[in-house]
Amino acid sequence: MSHDRRTRIEQMRNADRARDRRNRVLVISLSTVVVAGLVAFGSYTLLDKSEASADQKSADAKGADGKDAADGTIEGLKTWDAKKLTRNHVTKTVTYPMKPPVGGDHNPVWMNCDGEVYKKAIPDMNAVHSLEHGSVWVTYTDKAPAADVDKLADRVGKTPYSLMSPYADQADPIMLSAWGKQVTVDSADDPRVAQFFSKFVQGAQTPEPGAACTGGLEAP
Repeated sequence: MSHDRRTRIEQMRNADRARDRRNRVLVISLSTVVVAGLVAFGSYTLLDKSEASADQKSADAKGADGKDAADGTIEGLKTWDAKKLTRNHVTKTVTYPMKPPVGGDHNPVWMNCDGEVYKKAIPDMNAVHSLEHGSVWVTYTDKAPAADVDKLADRVGKTPYSLMSPYADQADPIMLSAWGKQVTVDSADDPRVAQFFSKFVQGAQTPEPGAACTGGLEAP
């Protein structure tokens, strides 16, 4: 093989090697850009979902007017002087001045209130003990629409420190009670329902915040 031919072959091989190196560099560069793009997109998606979740939680805490559900006055709310609501544990029957009761002497055993929905009436004296622990008690009569009862039951079932039961002797179809607090609402969609839950589930009115809502009396 002549010297010129070997030289040309070596030049062609060098050109092929250079082309291969350029192609590898190009592929690696493109791969890096794609991976970086996917990482950035994934991070954006996760951040977007996280923010959406936070926004939803924030929206759940808002009333229909966009204000914090725990703030402001609850229209029609009745309040009893907490200093006059005695808190003795008794076994003898207590006659309460309001129906449903919102405080006073009560049974030593609380009614389970970890989102319990009772289908039958429960004892006042045990329910009052649950209120002392910071629970909200939803009560209704047979005049309450079934759809409202179902919606309220769904809310209670998802809310620790709450309970629900029928209450035949109360004045209005749907009522909400906490320790020293009570309100009548028009329906399950009444904005005062969210207000009441937000303000009084383990609210400032609670005599024994953090006390148990399980391990007490079960369904009668």
